[in-house]
Amino acid sequence: MAFDSLREFFNMGGYAFYVWLSYGFSALVLIILAINSNGMEKQIFQQIKQRLKREEKLKQAALRRKEGK
Repeated sequence: MAFDSLREFFNMGGYAFYVWLSYGFSALVLIILAINSNGMEKQIFQQIKQRLKREEKLKQAALRRKEGK
């Protein structure tokens, strides 16, 4: 479909409301997905750091027990 003017392009042959609404909704969903993914990534990295700290403390405690015996 070719458009003769910019106004015809934005009008989308009389279906502008539906076309631009679908583009806007799709963009909104993608933005929400990106924000959610970023938040989940930060949460997972934080859990990994906590687990590594916990494991290191357990190793240190086990070494102290071995040295104490």
